[in-house]
Amino acid sequence: MRLDLARVSSRHPAARAGTPAALQALDLRVESGEQIAVIGPSGAGKTTLLHVLACALRPAAGAVRLEGRDPWQLPRGELRRLRGELFLAPQVPPLPPRQRVVTAVLAGRLPHIGLAHSLRSLFYPTGIAQADAALARFDLSDKLFARVDRLSGGERQRVGLARALLARARLLLVDEPLSALDPSRSGQALETLTGAAREKGATLITTMHDVPMALRTFPRIVGLRGGALVFDLPADQVTPERLHALYEQTLEELHAAAPRDAPQEQLPVAMTCR
Repeated sequence: MRLDLARVSSRHPAARAGTPAALQALDLRVESGEQIAVIGPSGAGKTTLLHVLACALRPAAGAVRLEGRDPWQLPRGELRRLRGELFLAPQVPPLPPRQRVVTAVLAGRLPHIGLAHSLRSLFYPTGIAQADAALARFDLSDKLFARVDRLSGGERQRVGLARALLARARLLLVDEPLSALDPSRSGQALETLTGAAREKGATLITTMHDVPMALRTFPRIVGLRGGALVFDLPADQVTPERLHALYEQTLEELHAAAPRDAPQEQLPVAMTCR
């Protein structure tokens, strides 16, 4: 799916009056099938960008076009069908605690199976083999019939990613897919996610704090800070100097806030660049 953002500004509905917009006059173009990592310090506008692209948050200014169409100018029925081609995976998957994993994964198909089928699947799941295959790609086959509240945080996050594999979406929007995963699982999860997007021919946009992993995995990197675009470059052109400029303000604030007698190695600098 092709995306075009022109001078897009957006504010979170819960934002206090007078606070800066989360996105400020952002221009971005993404071709169909591209895979992009969006990086930047906390509060840069990364999650807001995903919500705007998912047609979950209407921009306050500027234009958003998906395949050349402005979603907010479409009739309600067409907008609903368009949203069925989008999949947004939040950082914390919205999984009911008493739900079975198989049902949670099969929920990725809900926009395409109809209300009656979806209600029946709550009690008699269909497509168990597909759910099992998706979970297997994240080493979770043994959790197929487990309850969600019996899973660890990392397992719940991988269940949320497995759900994306069953979605018939042309645009996959994934918010911080590695936040609850240990290093040994992170590489596998990203490899599975990017591979699935290529198999579908889907566009993939993910936000990440793990900058080294983003640079190793994604061919294109978008850097945001303060809601504005700092750079949009191939991964091999994202130099340490550009990363320092992207995170510089955050680093300076951390240094200023640290106790004067704190040893240098105790400053949490590494956390800002993840």
